[in-house]
Amino acid sequence: MATVDKVRELAQPLCDELGLFLWDVRFEKEGASWYLKVLIDKDGGVDMNDCEAMTRPLSKLLDEKDPIEQSYILEVGSPGLGRDLRRPEHFIVCIGDEVRVRTIRPVNGERDFIGILYSYDKNEFVIAQSEDEADRLTFKVADCSYVRLNDDQF
Repeated sequence: MATVDKVRELAQPLCDELGLFLWDVRFEKEGASWYLKVLIDKDGGVDMNDCEAMTRPLSKLLDEKDPIEQSYILEVGSPGLGRDLRRPEHFIVCIGDEVRVRTIRPVNGERDFIGILYSYDKNEFVIAQSEDEADRLTFKVADCSYVRLNDDQF
């Protein structure tokens, strides 16, 4: 099982207990250090108290279970306004929100798109660039560099 999956398995019950949504878990190397980033959310957004309430028991649980061999820095925080949509549940909860899409290869000469997330089904999603059905674009998640909430709207 991958590191992020192990941590997700440990973090999810804590989030449920605290009334938080586990947005994402990332294990990334930045410079010489490894970072375990646990991104949480809730209706109305998270604050420092929520992050602290999650960090303390998660840190203790990670010390007990020791699922990560190398040393790392634990960060618990918000995914932010321009959060990446990576998992099916991200797309589902963001239907109706404005998103930015960057494709790996150009589509009709363009790589960047903005529109309302209209639908999601099995690693494929549709954005609406206007009320007109002709302005709906379908993308495969695998063909995108990123899909994220458009933080320009906030």
